[in-house]
This record gives sequence, structure tokens and C-alpha cells, in this order.
Amino acid sequence: MFFCAISGEPPQDPVISSKSGHVYERRLILKYIQENGTDPVTGEKLEEGDLVSVKASPNATAPRPPTHSSIPALLNALQNEWDAMVLETFTLKQQFHSTRQELSYALYAQDAASRVVARLMRERDAAREALASVQASMGLQPTAPAGGDVEMEDQPEKASDEPFSPAVLERINETFTALSATRKKRKAPADHAKPADVSKFTSTGVVPSLHSASPAGVTSIALSAEKPGTFLSGGNDGVVQLYDKDSDKVLTTLKGHAKRVTRVALREALGSSESTLLLSAGADKLARIWSLDAASGEYAPRGTLRTHSGEVTGLAVHPTRTLLALASLDGTYSVADLTTMQSLFRSAPAEEGEKYSGLAVHPDGTLLTLGTTSGAVRVFDFRSGSLAASLSSPAHAAGTGFTVPALSFAENGYSLAASSGPHELGIWDLRKQNLAHTWDLGEGVKTHDVAYDYGAQLIAAATSGGVRAWAHKSWDELGHWEEGGEAVAVAWGAKSQSLWGVTGRDVRIWGKAA
Repeated sequence: MFFCAISGEPPQDPVISSKSGHVYERRLILKYIQENGTDPVTGEKLEEGDLVSVKASPNATAPRPPTHSSIPALLNALQNEWDAMVLETFTLKQQFHSTRQELSYALYAQDAASRVVARLMRERDAAREALASVQASMGLQPTAPAGGDVEMEDQPEKASDEPFSPAVLERINETFTALSATRKKRKAPADHAKPADVSKFTSTGVVPSLHSASPAGVTSIALSAEKPGTFLSGGNDGVVQLYDKDSDKVLTTLKGHAKRVTRVALREALGSSESTLLLSAGADKLARIWSLDAASGEYAPRGTLRTHSGEVTGLAVHPTRTLLALASLDGTYSVADLTTMQSLFRSAPAEEGEKYSGLAVHPDGTLLTLGTTSGAVRVFDFRSGSLAASLSSPAHAAGTGFTVPALSFAENGYSLAASSGPHELGIWDLRKQNLAHTWDLGEGVKTHDVAYDYGAQLIAAATSGGVRAWAHKSWDELGHWEEGGEAVAVAWGAKSQSLWGVTGRDVRIWGKAA
């Protein structure tokens, strides 16, 4: 039995193409030749004379021509419509196949172009680093590109007894005097969430699918103190986003990092003189700063810090709100001026190749703490740059290796939350320089981020087992939220009435049930 190459059905009047050898229904192939003049399968030129009738036996005689008013006439009209539909379907199949081939080629070409661009960017970054090394060895300073953001110069390492100018020291001392007089006696507002309130927190919202799907993942979050519901996030895609939860809209997307963003921070506007700043640190060894342009309402690059030779792991705005502190895996920390966009100080490398994995600044601005990849916590005097204390947990003293990725001061300035073991979270009493309490999070559970609330009553942690919260002093666990799985960042909302956590590409919010 033969099958028509166009309709796929047994032909009533079969013919064979002498050029391609395909079998067709005569009426279908004749219509196709009249419209296209080619073989429908091979695309070669085809004429009616190239068709050879198939001699089949027995033979069915053709019906008599029907009249236009009879049922056979209707059947004939339906047959013509069917033939037209079959021809059109066949043409569409050919076009679809051709389109699929073109799309596959375009996708392969786009992938190849992306790989070339990525390779060129790596080569560019390597060339920049090599140029910077050559300039440093020759005693030359790199120049800022015209029309770009300010490249903050990496100042020579200064002596630890005078890292800052008198003007900067005056700023730090004035801030310390103003804050220390009220901070220790300050009480949490009456509408501030209490431990009993947090224990009743449930899921109240999710901001899904932030940043790119490849490489996927949000890595850091910072909430706006002046605009509740607005937050800054950094991702594995190297992008920084400002998002407004109330309108469920991305306010701005900022690109500049060649690798994942490790930390983000918001510096709210200082009156009319200094606009809001968005700050980020990345695995590409850079810290970037964007400022709000009052005229356009858009964020534009303000400065780039190329101070460190390793991944920047810590970023914090000093209580003066005009200084920025950074920590790096190169074993140094640095301070930059957010007003002049200049690097002010970079510490000497840590002893024995120690690497800094996290950073926090004391609420009154006099101390700076650094987490390390060996498990120790180093406390430095912010003004002099000298080492004030070294905090060693029992696990660290026993030689157990673990990383301290994040630290958080209580607002009273006496307590510090940080990892104290491979699967432990501890609270340090800075007055006695010992651990006031530790929590065993469970075998294999790591702490990625930790945050004290503004009232120094609550502690939250983002762990590989989800988000957890405890009460200060009583040390009772208030909640363990596992929605979304592993959490990498955590922050308290306004008046601690909500708790925000990062899981995968989502930002999750817990609070009082409506």
C-alpha cells in the first residue's frame, strides 16, 4: 500500500515523482506544483510531466461529475477544502522545522558569544590587576577613567598609632561622645516587639525570584531604616537590586561586580548635603558605591574601592555615617571616607596568614571586630588600628577549624554574637571577654549570618537549617522557621515587628499573623 507524502493517507490516484521517487495523491501534487513549482519534499523544480501514474489493480472508476445542487457537489467542495488544509499544514510543518533549525543556531551562537565576552572580561580584569601591580611597583598611582566613577586610591599602609587625620578622628570622637551618653541607658520603645511576640511569628510574605536564575541565589540583604519595606539585595549574579515590598517593584538594578556580591549596606541621606548611598562588596575584590541623583531620581556610580587583593567579605557603615569599613580574605581591613570618596587606611596583613571572613563595627564607633577563617574573633581599636582583644572559643582553642562569617553587636555595646564552633552560635561578653552563652545548632548546621535587634533583646541567625531566633539574657529559643530551606542572610524589620530572611532567590518575611 502506498501513502501520499503530503497527506500521509493512501492515495486514490497515486503518482510517483520521477525526480524524488516519492508517491503523491495526483490532485494534491498538481495543486502544489501550480502554487510552488517544486517538489514538496526535496524542494527541487518539478513539473506535471515529471509525474508518473501508478498502475494499480483493481481500478476504481471515477465518479460522474456532480451537479452544484446535489450532495456529491457538497462532498466535492468539502474535498477541495480538505486538500487546501492538507497543503497548508504541510507547508507549516516545513516552516516550523526550518524555524527550529534557525533558533538552535541562534542559541548556539548566543552561548558562544557569552563565553567569549566572559573570557574577555576575565582577561580585562587580569590585565587591570597586572597594570595595578606594575604601577604600584613603580610608585605610580592609577588614574580614574574619564566620565566614570571615582576610583578610590589605595593609600600606603600607615602606622597603627595614627591611621587617621585629626579631622577624621574628631568626627569619630564626636560621634562616640554623642552616642555613648544615651545608648547604654536607652530603652526599647513601648511598641517594640518583645520575645513573647516573636515566638508567635508566622510567615507573612515572600518576595520570590529575585536576581538571575543563573547563577541563582541572593547572598545579602540590608533594610532601609527610613523606608520600611524597602531593601537592598546582592546576588550570585554580581548584581545589586533595590526593591520596594509595598509596591512589589524593583526600584533599581545596579551592575558592576564581575563576581558574586558578598555584602550590601544602605547609607541613608544626611539631610540635603549627602544623598542616599548604596554600598556593596564582592568576590571580585571590589567595593562599589552608588548615590542617588536628586535631579533624575536614578542611582549612579559614585566610587569604586580597589583596596584589597582578596575577596571582600565584610562591609559596614560606621556610626558617623561618613566612614566605611571593609574586611577581606587577604588578611587586612580598611576604612574609606564616604564624603571625599578616598581610602583612608588599610591595616597591615594579619599574622600567620590569617584571613578575615566577616566584620562589624561597635555601636559607638570605637571598636571594630573581625571574624576569621580559623574561628578566632579579633577586636581592634577603630581610632588607632591597634589590636584590643582576641576572642577564642573553646572550639577554636582546641584547634577545631571553622569560619566566623558574620558578627553583630548588641546595641548596649556589651555583647557580641558570632559563631563559636563548627555548629555553634555564641554570645560574647566583651567586658569579661568570655562566652556568656552558646547554642548547639545541630551536627552539620552552619551559621551564615547573625543579627541583634535594635533593642538588644532579640538575636536572629541565618543557618543552613533555616532562620532561628532567641531571647537575650534568658537565651530561650523563640522560633525556628524552615520555609525555603537554607538561609544565608537575616535582618530585623522596623521595631522588630518582622524578621526577614534570604533563602535561595527568595526574601521571606515572618511577623505577627494578621
